[in-house]
Amino acid sequence: MNKLIIVIGAYGSGKSEYSINLARHYMEEGLDTILVDMDVVNPYFRSRDVRDEFAKIGIEVIAPDGQFSHADLPMLSPKIKWAIENTNKTVILDVGGDPAGCRTLGRYNEEITKRGYEIKFVINTNRPFTQNKAQIIEMKDMLEHTSKLKITELISNANLMEFTEKSTIEQGIDIVQDVANELGLKFDYFLVLDKYENKVPEQIKGKQRFTLKYFLSKPWEQLIMKGI
Repeated sequence: MNKLIIVIGAYGSGKSEYSINLARHYMEEGLDTILVDMDVVNPYFRSRDVRDEFAKIGIEVIAPDGQFSHADLPMLSPKIKWAIENTNKTVILDVGGDPAGCRTLGRYNEEITKRGYEIKFVINTNRPFTQNKAQIIEMKDMLEHTSKLKITELISNANLMEFTEKSTIEQGIDIVQDVANELGLKFDYFLVLDKYENKVPEQIKGKQRFTLKYFLSKPWEQLIMKGI
């Protein structure tokens, strides 16, 4: 059966970048894939921003349409329920990483539970609120309580942009491994942006590298690229 994968993470964790790249990964494996933007929290990094680009390669992105497509509002597409129930598709839900964001999942708890799901919790140990084991477990408990669903896998993303080094990744893996050991959760992958993957081996401490293409540039970065 095609998977339903929910990606969550605290602000700045990189969970939207991971959601987008995961959708592309499954598409390249020949799976009919839908990416659902359920991030009602973050105005800068949203999977809806790749909708046109992904349409060209056959990935449908479900997100608010028309005048609401870039609004910083808690808008949810009515097609979300249809996507969750569509077992003919591999479906990825990109969900905001705070109680307000995860609360949206509660609306679809019955449909999600009936289908079966995986929840991947993306953790950047270089960001506030997920810098150590205690903070990560507290964040996990909060997200699970609000969403009424259980996290099934941890993903380490100790990204520091141009300051990312092998040692940076190793430190993140060590912290996330402590959490995985205590909670008995799956932990197989760490993330790195393609721009910096030459600094980082394919495997570190038994974890496999998952390389991200950088899709979601910040508004001020777009202005710089345009020479403004």
